[in-house]
Amino acid sequence: MEKLKQALYLNLIKDDRWQYLTGGLKNTLIITLFATLIGIALGLLIAIVRATHDKTGKMKFLNGVCQVYLTVIRGTPVVIQLMIFYYCIFVSRVFAGVFVGVIAFGLNSAAYVAEIFRSGIMSIDEGQMEAGRSLGFNYVQTMRYIIMPQAFKNVLPALCNEFVVLLKETSVAGYVAVQDLTKGGDIIRSRTYDAWTPLLIVAAVYLALTMIFNHFAQNLERSLRKNER
Repeated sequence: MEKLKQALYLNLIKDDRWQYLTGGLKNTLIITLFATLIGIALGLLIAIVRATHDKTGKMKFLNGVCQVYLTVIRGTPVVIQLMIFYYCIFVSRVFAGVFVGVIAFGLNSAAYVAEIFRSGIMSIDEGQMEAGRSLGFNYVQTMRYIIMPQAFKNVLPALCNEFVVLLKETSVAGYVAVQDLTKGGDIIRSRTYDAWTPLLIVAAVYLALTMIFNHFAQNLERSLRKNER
């Protein structure tokens, strides 16, 4: 017990080293939140283009562009994409690492969110589209008022899971000089030469966050099931 107290004092209390973790946690949550918003917005657009092509055969060029995008993003590691954005596309001295992280993780998440949305759209019975057209709606109105609300309801639990996955993926943000939660623990380790304590604390924080978000996702899924009855 005495060794544990000494380890906690050395890694957290001394020199206010706990601030590395709180500051890193703040950056982690910022990147995760805004990257999720970008991923949902862009992923929804991609899903609509691909679903429209699948249903009507239109938008061939845009569908081809989307397929290339999905293939490249889903086929390469996110850490490589992050480093390309930071060192090659953006000028690191001008754009902050957090901003680059938001863009990189957002574009990466969009590729997976797009397939989630597309599967939700394609799962809606074709009769729903025909019903909308029979009511006088055009294709866009039918998608907006009939198809998308049902699809969004179906994929909402999967979107919550994507948020949790994205939260854990941001642990590689330290590769581009972002002091995220993982990097904060690594900085403490470099100061105290104690690997166990800071890494276990960081792991415990990630575990607590994922458990909280998974709890909300499960409650949301149960409430959606009750509404279907």
